[in-house]
Amino acid sequence: MGICNVTPDSFSDGGKYLDPDAACARVDELIAEGADIVDIGGESTRPGSKPVPSDIQLERVLPVVRHAAKKTCVSIDTTSAKVAAACLDAGAHIVNDVSLLSADEDLARVAGGSGAALILSHARVPQSQMRGFGGYALNAYDDVVKDVLRDWDRAAERAVALGVASEAIIFDPGLGFSKAARHSFELVRRAAQLIAGAKGPVLYGASRKSFLTLIDKDAPARERMGASIAVAIHAARAGARILRVHDVRATRQALDMEIVLGTARRKI
Repeated sequence: MGICNVTPDSFSDGGKYLDPDAACARVDELIAEGADIVDIGGESTRPGSKPVPSDIQLERVLPVVRHAAKKTCVSIDTTSAKVAAACLDAGAHIVNDVSLLSADEDLARVAGGSGAALILSHARVPQSQMRGFGGYALNAYDDVVKDVLRDWDRAAERAVALGVASEAIIFDPGLGFSKAARHSFELVRRAAQLIAGAKGPVLYGASRKSFLTLIDKDAPARERMGASIAVAIHAARAGARILRVHDVRATRQALDMEIVLGTARRKI
């Protein structure tokens, strides 16, 4: 899953693709690099970001969604049912909800009514109330893996009750959302346990996130590719079905090489 942020303030590439032509060109680039899904968002999800009105989100993303939907599978990254409905009508296939249905339950009704997939990304408060790296209490979770699984189950039950088919739900641990850096690291380290306990396919989105500075404290967002790829490979080995990334070509190369080397090891 390649990322296209049509925003002025996303943590890594804010402002680069705010112009619709630039965003459409970015979509084409992601597809050429090997993205199977393109995730398009008109509202930053970085901790501390302010909500963006639905009409502004739609002004930003609709031309890009229409362009992308002609070429590939499209995910709309929003917590607004109005935005989700319009983008699904424009050809999107997936609703990516970073609020775990806490912002707008109608997201589930919209996804269910259209037959779209729904990504339930773990979070406990809205983005506007989150703080970044290290800003969440370490004792906020008894066991972060077990707690995320429990929260996922509750959200999935609500989604099904609101019309989403259980097989259309994708689970995302929400690395960096309502979590200290060490919580996110633990969700990566114990990926196999988390994925085994999930009641559906799991998406990992570690790309360029601040918790990666646990191993390189001075690295700015655009210089975290090595750590991002390492997490992607680790998650894929553990059984993750989708990887949400900025650097599609580099990640795809690493994963394809991992497959080739794994095949070679089995033949020896």
